[in-house]
Amino acid sequence: MSPNALIPSHRKPRRSASSRALRAGVTGGFLTLAVTGTTVPANAVERPVSETQEIPTITAALATSATESADAAQQAAFNYERQALRDAAAAKADKAANKAKAAAEKKAEAEAEAKKAAAEARKAKEATQARASRSDERTTLSTSNATGSAATLIAFLKSQLGKAYVLGSSGPSSYDCSGLTQAAFAQIGVDLPRVSQSQSTTGTPVSLGNLQVGDILYWGSAGSAYHVAVYVGGGNFIGAQNPSTGIVERPLSYDQPTGAVRVL
Repeated sequence: MSPNALIPSHRKPRRSASSRALRAGVTGGFLTLAVTGTTVPANAVERPVSETQEIPTITAALATSATESADAAQQAAFNYERQALRDAAAAKADKAANKAKAAAEKKAEAEAEAKKAAAEARKAKEATQARASRSDERTTLSTSNATGSAATLIAFLKSQLGKAYVLGSSGPSSYDCSGLTQAAFAQIGVDLPRVSQSQSTTGTPVSLGNLQVGDILYWGSAGSAYHVAVYVGGGNFIGAQNPSTGIVERPLSYDQPTGAVRVL
């Protein structure tokens, strides 16, 4: 008997359970998976089962392209936001400029209107002064041309200016209208009737467009006049007007007479 015949055999049994081994390796851009250990009979020879799956390799170029795309998107967003801010600022500036322009135009219009009004007022004042000057010249000329009895008549009437009007009075401190004319013509030797009705028909009737210094003016109709005065030249007359004004010098436009008579 062999010595080894008494030694029991302790052979390691084969695994009956399934086992799987994963082998992986990156070769030529592919990931290789090796799956081993399927259930096989005890006397079968284990053979590895390989499964190959293609997965794209993340290269440096692909990573760079992705980074550049992200940067471009971020830059585009920044540019859009910056342009929006610029547009808002420009719109605000335009609005302010338009408002300032409107205010300037309104101010210019107001100044132009003020200048126009001032110019018109100045022209009106100059025209008034010119008319007054011409009136004064006519008055001076008419009065200076009044000689002899006419000059005496005008001088007397001017010396009575400011005295009171009293109905029925013939002077020397107060007069009514016909009392004044009677007293004035008495200074040059002309005897007039006392009342205005009679004075309106004394002398030669003349038109109001052909008056001379010393003509008697009347209001109402000839023969029934209710008021009289004396023309003193320059478009003016002197008369005892009423209790409120007394004896005054007024232009014909103040109270347009009806007619006139000439006694000189």
